[in-house]
Amino acid sequence: MLENKVHSRSLLRWAESHPEGIVLSGDLTSSTEILEFSQKFPDRFYSMGLTEQNTVSWAAGMAREGFIPMFHTFAVFMYRRALDQIAISVAYPNLPVRFFGFLPGVTTPGGVTHQAIEDTAVMRALPNMTVIDTGDATDVESVLDVCDGIDGPVYIRMLRGEMPRLFPAEAPMRLNTARVLSNEGTLTVLTSSICTEEAMKARALLAARGVPFRHLHVSTLKPFTDPAVLEALRAGTGGIITMENHSIVGGLGSAVAEVMAEHGIGNRLVRLGIPDMFLHGSSRNYLMREVGIDAAGLIAAVEKMLGVTFAIPPEEIANQPALFGNEAEAL
Repeated sequence: MLENKVHSRSLLRWAESHPEGIVLSGDLTSSTEILEFSQKFPDRFYSMGLTEQNTVSWAAGMAREGFIPMFHTFAVFMYRRALDQIAISVAYPNLPVRFFGFLPGVTTPGGVTHQAIEDTAVMRALPNMTVIDTGDATDVESVLDVCDGIDGPVYIRMLRGEMPRLFPAEAPMRLNTARVLSNEGTLTVLTSSICTEEAMKARALLAARGVPFRHLHVSTLKPFTDPAVLEALRAGTGGIITMENHSIVGGLGSAVAEVMAEHGIGNRLVRLGIPDMFLHGSSRNYLMREVGIDAAGLIAAVEKMLGVTFAIPPEEIANQPALFGNEAEAL
């Protein structure tokens, strides 16, 4: 079952107990689910217009005065247009500004001008910046509480509109803690964002064919020091696959490769993601299929890694539901 306007509801709940929280809109109030906040807390809402650089500088000033500014806009308009201000005005002084970047990767049909395909790579490179990638309603619902425990700036790849609840509401996201969804097999799969649901579908289909795999959902992309991730990488003697709604350069796959190199883990690594290319305008499902970050793409990668062919009919893949939250071994 899909849920709608999860962030809008969560923000209203959070704001009740955080009077220091203020919301900044980049002229995309309805599109980033902050309309209800603006109506309920008009004195804590600021429509800044299409002035991303100025908005970030303004947010930095408000943070110095004890507020928690939360800048909402499409991700591309934030990190591409205002990177200097994000780096020097916010990250350098380590201020508690929350950047909510909507429409990550293939979640928009808007083409290259709207698709944030390299945002994780850019924001991971900034000192003091925490980077979080939401994957379902529970992640979106709990990310504000996660931010409460972070002193400096946070960049959040945010989902909007209808989304599934893959994980129980009573098991919220935790910082730098992957969700271990399966601990079986010698093949390890790490996924983030919307790719996790697709991997859950693939896991059910492959398990039925005698090929289980370890599966971890990663929501924190920086810091990236979770012991459970390191354990899963060491256990992936049959191979490791990462799958992300982001360029294969600088995102989850790169973070995994860095950890493997630093710890001398010699298992084979395959990175599924957006190739080193710009996308074009099309539907989310079409783009996921085209770049191989859907269930079929993961199954094909497993087949290639193992040197086998399962010949699973496309309609069976399309009709396979995800293994939902209560199937996770550790939350």
